[in-house]
Amino acid sequence: MAPLLKRVEHSAKQEAAMLAYTGKRLTIHLTEHVQDKLQMAADLVGETMNQFVIQAAVEKAAKIIECESTVVMTRRESLRLLELIENPPPRNEKFLQAMNRYQKMKSKNLSATVQ
Repeated sequence: MAPLLKRVEHSAKQEAAMLAYTGKRLTIHLTEHVQDKLQMAADLVGETMNQFVIQAAVEKAAKIIECESTVVMTRRESLRLLELIENPPPRNEKFLQAMNRYQKMKSKNLSATVQ
């Protein structure tokens, strides 16, 4: 098993066990067919259906977060990105205007939170 998947699986089991003690509740409505399928899978791995569903949901959430947090680039694209980071283009008028708008917006938000 890949180290990431093993870590996700281990983490999911820990999280599922921890959730069992928090008292948090999630209510779902299932068809009988879906419930039977989940129960059969839970029985096969020796878990309660709640444990099985929580673990499966946490594992899927971890995979989605990992997938959505990763940017895949070609070698050419990554070299171009590094080049732009190390040698950014000169700041033009549009950039300076955008930066000023951002600073004004940021200071307005900061003053609104302080009040």
